[in-house]
Amino acid sequence: MRIKITADSTCDLSEELLAQWDIALMPMHILMGEDSYLDGVTIHPADVFAYVNAGGKMPKSAAANLVEYTEFFEPFAKECDAVIHISVSSKLSSCYQNAKLAAEDFANVYVVDSGTAAIGTGILAEYALTCIDRGMDAAALVRELTEKREDVCVLALVDTLEYLKRGGRISKTTALAGGLLNIKPVLTIEKGEILLIGKARGSRQGNNLLVEKIRACGGIDFQLPILLGYTGLTDVFLKKYVEDSRALWENGADGLESTLIGGVIGTHAGPGAIAVAFFRRG
Repeated sequence: MRIKITADSTCDLSEELLAQWDIALMPMHILMGEDSYLDGVTIHPADVFAYVNAGGKMPKSAAANLVEYTEFFEPFAKECDAVIHISVSSKLSSCYQNAKLAAEDFANVYVVDSGTAAIGTGILAEYALTCIDRGMDAAALVRELTEKREDVCVLALVDTLEYLKRGGRISKTTALAGGLLNIKPVLTIEKGEILLIGKARGSRQGNNLLVEKIRACGGIDFQLPILLGYTGLTDVFLKKYVEDSRALWENGADGLESTLIGGVIGTHAGPGAIAVAFFRRG
């Protein structure tokens, strides 16, 4: 059985892994001023941050519509036995609903709500491919992903909550709680929603808090995919975090994959954010 894995462009994986596994991404729209771009197709995440850094207004994003999803699914539905589309959390975007409606036109297209976003969706997609390699069929894989998404943990240290507030992804009250001088908020995605779970003064304490929260999640299953991500024009903060948290990884992971977080999620997080996605240890 040939199963094609697809996802929204909010699914973050390194370019090398995307090419290796041939995962197809449905681009969302990024609106900058009067111009509209296709995320990852006609604009790169670095271009988005360069625009913001140059004084441009915060970009907006829009989900792909029903027609776009239908046209996206059609060739894969014809070529493959099944298509499994892994969507960004339905509580963060209308992507899931639009993809679900489009899938009704095809007998072999399935849509899974990842319950997460960015690198969290990325590791779920990577896990899906390992399941296919083990010979799992489409129906079983949909059930497995729906269950396994509960074990995905995404933790992020952001420089400010201002961008999430502007984008309507967190409340003004939550933004105010994390908006004190030099406070580095730690966020997670729980039940599909972004939550503030900790605050630290300065980057070093923020890194330590991020490590603490990873351990509080129950530990990392090093047998399953792990992915790090960053926003902005440099990964210097991510490299610093990896070095500061070496004890967390050195006995479990041979190496750590990392990627620039895509334009849609990246603009909501703002520049200077770092994030880690992993499966909790069972």
